[in-house]
Amino acid sequence: MVYRSFEDLDVWKRACQLAVTVYELTRGWKDYGLKNQMERAAVSIASNIAEGSERGGKDFARFLRIASGSAAELRTQIYIGKKIGLVSDDQFNTLIHESKGISKMLTGLIKSIEQSARN
Repeated sequence: MVYRSFEDLDVWKRACQLAVTVYELTRGWKDYGLKNQMERAAVSIASNIAEGSERGGKDFARFLRIASGSAAELRTQIYIGKKIGLVSDDQFNTLIHESKGISKMLTGLIKSIEQSARN
């Protein structure tokens, strides 16, 4: 895995875009509890990728796991948002698809880092 900075990582770029999409979705919401939780979880994904990358070594894989947990947290909140009528079917499908895609990318990156550490 060769990269110069977290800004080079496609998973970080997608996580940033997901956070922007969540902010755009929740902009007019009056349910500040769910709004806040979703925004924080979305920002946490990209932030943990960046922090782990800068720390490097074993910390990188650990922070990627945290980012993956935040992606799962966000997916749960998206499900709740749909059930209470805040998230439309189209928004739901887009957000779930993207958050699952990011989770898969994180899993692959974690495996790559761990494999490199063994060699």
